[in-house]
Amino acid sequence: MTKKELSQLYYLKKEIRQLEQRIKELETAATGCTTKITGLPHGTGINDKIGNYAAQIADLKSLLDLNLKKCFYELNRLDRYIQSVDDPLTRQIMMYRFISGYSWRKIAFQIGGNNSIDGLKKRLYRYLANN
Repeated sequence: MTKKELSQLYYLKKEIRQLEQRIKELETAATGCTTKITGLPHGTGINDKIGNYAAQIADLKSLLDLNLKKCFYELNRLDRYIQSVDDPLTRQIMMYRFISGYSWRKIAFQIGGNNSIDGLKKRLYRYLANN
């Protein structure tokens, strides 16, 4: 498996966070819609802002649901691959990096044992290059 394939879960999670934020923004905008009565003539056409927001929110929620399913599938696929690695340290590095999304600094801290960031990176990338 390549680094790009292993990194897909990270990007899926990032996309899910963006969708959740966009849904929250649209819900806030939809609840903030009020009818303005000023006594002045209105422009032509009828505009249903709440209906438009509801349609956008529904579309985004279905896309979010699809991405959550993809995320679950990707997590299972990564977990199966990582569990097939023989070396426990390499397995641990992969879990922290590709499933938990930790930075290299945090991985080195979590693993401990005077392992340097560069040493952990080299160990992982050597494994990926050889397998």
